[in-house]
Amino acid sequence: MRLKLDENLGQAIAEIFREAGHDVATVQQQGLGGIQDEALYNRCRQEGMCLVTLDLDFSNVLRFPP
Repeated sequence: MRLKLDENLGQAIAEIFREAGHDVATVQQQGLGGIQDEALYNRCRQEGMCLVTLDLDFSNVLRFPP
């Protein structure tokens, strides 16, 4: 699975996903720290990646449909 980890998740979490065989990119590694929610959502869709985050704003499925 292709995952993008939001900046509220640490490198240790990224390593756990990598060890499980997932393709992982992080917002920090890509220089996207502070990116607006809508821009991050659109980037994940364009890249075909699933966003992993603790940001509850993304739980609004009307604003950010799965």
